[in-house]
Amino acid sequence: MTRAEHLRDEIGARIDDTGFTAHGLHVRVGDDVATRRWTPDSREEIHSVCKAIAVLAVGIAADEGLVTFDTPVSELLPTAAAATLWQLLTMTSGIDFAYSETMMTDWPDLAAEFLSRPSRGRVFQYSNASTYTAMHALAQRTGDVEAYLRTRLFAPLGLADITWRRCPHGRVLGGEGIALRTDEMARLGLLLRDRGIFDARRLVSAGIVDAMHADWVTTGSDADGYRRYALAGWEGPGDAWRLHGAHGQLVIFAGDAVVTVSASDHGGADALAAFVAACASHSCGS
Repeated sequence: MTRAEHLRDEIGARIDDTGFTAHGLHVRVGDDVATRRWTPDSREEIHSVCKAIAVLAVGIAADEGLVTFDTPVSELLPTAAAATLWQLLTMTSGIDFAYSETMMTDWPDLAAEFLSRPSRGRVFQYSNASTYTAMHALAQRTGDVEAYLRTRLFAPLGLADITWRRCPHGRVLGGEGIALRTDEMARLGLLLRDRGIFDARRLVSAGIVDAMHADWVTTGSDADGYRRYALAGWEGPGDAWRLHGAHGQLVIFAGDAVVTVSASDHGGADALAAFVAACASHSCGS
């Protein structure tokens, strides 16, 4: 039995025992892969895992000299807000903007509304509007972000046919809006584990990926797995780091292991992430 198969069986047993509503599980340890499904394999919304794709979009544009992470948003959009792309993507603009399912239609222009709000300084304030605004700003240099990524990221990952949901203005949602199968989300995980290389081709600079789990920002939370945030990545649980989308969409990194979960269980995701992180860290050390 490979390490990937052993880890898959451990996680699968835990899911069965706890009743966590998993849809799919993809485990990669080194070059070995093991999978399991609980529901038919289909594409489903990955929610905030999309924020990693938004970061990669800026990273690829930075590699091409179109922007830097330190580019002020005021150079890209008509705003006096003192925020950079880095601050929008690390949620440190300090702009308080609560999530709403109707946020894309509650204001004539969500990005303009977001940037008009006062900032509390360079403190952590998680908001989908922040990532959305970053993608709108980026598009001023790249053109349509989905089209820009089509040949640079999506096609190399075998995802040339995916679409990114849009607001009424036709802008990509940024922090959500992409649907992937479990194994497709796992390809994103492999790209990140291997520091920007996929199928022997570099898609983005290694430093961009490294920054997704470094230069941590303190969030003010005391909960394991939520104390520190970087560019789309959450530190923890334990020694792992992860991408974490609503309703249990998880990509967890521990050493040479990447565990990807598709689910519809928002309440049980943190406990499963902690179990996966502990098992994966042990597997990587064995």
